[in-house]
Amino acid sequence: MEIPPFLHREVLGNELLDYVFAVVILGFGTGLNRLLTRLLSNVLFRLTKRYTAGITEQELHELFIQPLSTLLFLCTFYLSFSVLRYPLPPTAIKGVEPWPKVALLNVFHLGVIVTIVWVVLRVVDFALLMLQRRAELTATPGAQRLDNQFLPFAKDLIKVFVLLIGLMVILGRVFGVNVVGFVGTLGIGGLAVAFAAKESIENLLASFTIFIDQPFGVGDLVSAGDVSGTVEKIGFRSTRLRTAEKSFLTVPNKSMIDKPLDNLSLRTSRRVGFTLVFDQKTTSAQLHAIIEGAVAAIQQHPLILPDVQMKFNALTPSGKEVTVQYFVETTDYDEYLDTKEDLNYRIVEVVEQAGGAFASISTPATGVKSS
Repeated sequence: MEIPPFLHREVLGNELLDYVFAVVILGFGTGLNRLLTRLLSNVLFRLTKRYTAGITEQELHELFIQPLSTLLFLCTFYLSFSVLRYPLPPTAIKGVEPWPKVALLNVFHLGVIVTIVWVVLRVVDFALLMLQRRAELTATPGAQRLDNQFLPFAKDLIKVFVLLIGLMVILGRVFGVNVVGFVGTLGIGGLAVAFAAKESIENLLASFTIFIDQPFGVGDLVSAGDVSGTVEKIGFRSTRLRTAEKSFLTVPNKSMIDKPLDNLSLRTSRRVGFTLVFDQKTTSAQLHAIIEGAVAAIQQHPLILPDVQMKFNALTPSGKEVTVQYFVETTDYDEYLDTKEDLNYRIVEVVEQAGGAFASISTPATGVKSS
């Protein structure tokens, strides 16, 4: 087939035919990009299938589709423009590459390094997802709780390390920086950086302390100082809590270990304590009947521990005070409130059956004092 003469016309040092070849390569590579990406993803899934229990092919594909597609596009882009010639200007120094070619190479190298780092980060996500799914299938509840706490932290730590390596490679390969000298310069200025980042370093060390001592974990209800909430994530610098108001609270790790910390999830029961105030007309026989009946009603509840206490505690001008204390064997707050409500109704019924009456006092809860 004879090539039309006009395709041999030269423009900017290249024939029109060269530009046609470049466009064809770019279009062909772009067209095959999605197919090749899907093929690579399928091959990767088949190679790792025996080690990836609990991970579907679609999840693996979603992790790697974008970075692999970008890497293939960069390779196609480089191949398409490598067929072109980049003529030097008449005043150029001999042996020096044309600046368009140098710029193209630098952009290509930068894109490839960034994409490779992206792929490695997705590999980290995939590896941690694999470990998490395997832990969910095989681990005990205690080990699974530790995995939920440690795996996100390990993933973030590895990602920071990968990003630092990628940054060093970019500085050395693309921008021609002497990486060894640059690291040495950072070492000289390390003292100043340490002082400037004192709080961040303290929080980082505190995060390691949390993982070693394990005073709490993800999912625990904790109270530290004047903050409380359910732990959702433990990071490098801070711990994230979901409060009772459903707000998202970020607390520095240093504050979590420097203050007395109460892990409310580790207690075996919840204490209930309050005071009932009866009027002066309530007789001693009625008080005996109320106390015996109320203790029996409380002890009959399946979530109440045996050590129920109800005592005629004091005589005051406002009435006769009876203290009540019992423990609800649950760590669920809603179940705790339901149990309190149920027992309050039972106590009121016992008081009504015995003919007793609560005192009329000027407190928010008439006849009842909480402790």
